[in-house]
Amino acid sequence: MPDSSQSVSSAPFGQLPDGKNAMLYTLTHPRGLRVAITDFGGAITSVLAPDRDGKLADVVLGYDDASGYVGGRSHFGALIGRVGNRTARGTFTLDGVTYTLAKNNGPNHLHGGPNGFDRVLWESSAKEDPATPTLELSLISHDGEEGYPGTLHVKVTYSLVSADTLQIRYRAETDKPTPLNLTNHSYFNLAGHAAGEIIDHELNIFADCFTPIDATLIPTGELREVAGTPFDFRTPHLIGERIGSADEQLKSAGGYDHNFVLDTATRAKPELAARVHEPRSGRVLEVLTTEPGIQFYSGNFLNGKEVGKGGSHHPHRTGFCLETQHFPDSPNHPAFPSVILRPGETFDSTTQYRFIV
Repeated sequence: MPDSSQSVSSAPFGQLPDGKNAMLYTLTHPRGLRVAITDFGGAITSVLAPDRDGKLADVVLGYDDASGYVGGRSHFGALIGRVGNRTARGTFTLDGVTYTLAKNNGPNHLHGGPNGFDRVLWESSAKEDPATPTLELSLISHDGEEGYPGTLHVKVTYSLVSADTLQIRYRAETDKPTPLNLTNHSYFNLAGHAAGEIIDHELNIFADCFTPIDATLIPTGELREVAGTPFDFRTPHLIGERIGSADEQLKSAGGYDHNFVLDTATRAKPELAARVHEPRSGRVLEVLTTEPGIQFYSGNFLNGKEVGKGGSHHPHRTGFCLETQHFPDSPNHPAFPSVILRPGETFDSTTQYRFIV
């Protein structure tokens, strides 16, 4: 077990198929959160957060060791890249050249492909600092990997910037123009990772529009106002309150699996994008980001088959995701905020998860 007296501790997390060993790093704030992250896929494996009575519970879905993350297909807690979310037909054209990516989600490319950033061992460097425990992960994604152009250097820094806030900062540089849309794919259940359905969580998303999707979950290109629809979370609603309504967008996705438009302008610092309240525990999750979009996913494809931490299973809608991002399929939608990173530029994005009561 990690030593909780240290602000950053490490422990073996299991052997990978290639013989390399994964590690588990635990960041502990002396007055608050305790967050565990593995260098395999950069996945957040646990977040211990207090309820209204100070009782700690693990509020993210995950696995007990590296083998679960190797065999899993739900992207629990993982870093996603190069391009998160879906790319239509696994193709895009950049500067007159058409690139072909793996089709790993029906006719489309999803989350960087079958060997995306969630499937690799990252280089790791921990910073022992009681005020701001930090883990820096880095990798080099070579030209042509998963079909993407350019050699990409990526750094992701996890840090507890306060007693209640986990910050993720993404930075990247490239030697050729390439699309880039990094995110984290944590599934949350604020009642506890094995507490059952999340439909009674109360959700705010501070967005006036969302991006409607087609039958294969690809954005149509429209920015549709949320007013008068089940996608209006500008005031709090239970996740399950309207999820079964006769709405063509909810039917297409089997629930919520949509990008919400926060702002098409660049944000200089993280701003509040979403808030979730779990009434039984009193826990509240606030998501702040510099990104222009956030994907709300209600766990529609969870089916209970995967074995999670402590032998737990995660059936339909037992976790939700709030993935900060640029819009899905942006390389094929010139009107969307651009995801193209060019030589000489630095990609720099910050997201914060704040856990309060």
